[in-house]
Amino acid sequence: MPADMNDYFKKKQPNSGGGDNKTPPNLKRVSNNNGGGKQVSQWIFIILAIIVALVFLKPFTIINSGEVGIKVRTGKFAETPLKAGLHFYIPILERIIPVNTRIRLITYSDTHRRTIGDNYSTSLSKGGFEGGLKRNPAIQVLDQRGLTVSIDIAVQYSLRAESAPKTIEKWGSSWEEKIINSKVREVVRDVVGKYPAEKLPEMRNEIASAIQTKVSEKINALEGKPVVLSSVELRNIVLPPKIKAKIEQVQAAKQDVTIAEQQKEKAKQQAQKNAEIAKG
Repeated sequence: MPADMNDYFKKKQPNSGGGDNKTPPNLKRVSNNNGGGKQVSQWIFIILAIIVALVFLKPFTIINSGEVGIKVRTGKFAETPLKAGLHFYIPILERIIPVNTRIRLITYSDTHRRTIGDNYSTSLSKGGFEGGLKRNPAIQVLDQRGLTVSIDIAVQYSLRAESAPKTIEKWGSSWEEKIINSKVREVVRDVVGKYPAEKLPEMRNEIASAIQTKVSEKINALEGKPVVLSSVELRNIVLPPKIKAKIEQVQAAKQDVTIAEQQKEKAKQQAQKNAEIAKG
């Protein structure tokens, strides 16, 4: 066969391998698009996994205004309290305890009051809570002669924010019972027990001042000053029925004497007036 014919058939034969088979441009685009799709799917999976973890593990908490947060890591309390805002923590290893630092009120009374403080109004049931308010029974005290007297008192206080972690770590969640309740009862029984029951009404101002001073001294003497004491108000003194009746009798007798003296003085003045008229 002539050489030019051989060249012709070689050009007509397709490349069956061994040559430079170039991938068509369209196939390259398809391949590149498949790779990009896998990357997008991976990112979507990662984002979904993060969202699921945030929903179920909830590694964050919000501290509201009037609160501080205490971070606890493997049982150890952090010294610095967390301020209001969003705070993250590591689940299992850490947790955050929100603690109320607003002004709180505790009352000791057997009388149901709707108004239990100067700026507080509520209808608490006995032993119940509503926000920062707590109601306890009146404090029973033995007077100088062993007679039972009931003291109605109200205490306003708040947890000191900067020392809250140490306070909760030392005193626990029942810090109010251990710090406020115990100190108030101790002071009231000590102060009131020095007087006979019938003297309590006339010594009310002195007793109220002594209770305020001594409760403040005892609470401020605690290490770290964990509590800010706002006020201690003596609301009422409930005497034994016999003592109350006796005091009422004495008061009635004094009133009778006063009335008799007034009538005597009035009669004397009238007699003098009549004598002056007679002299004319």
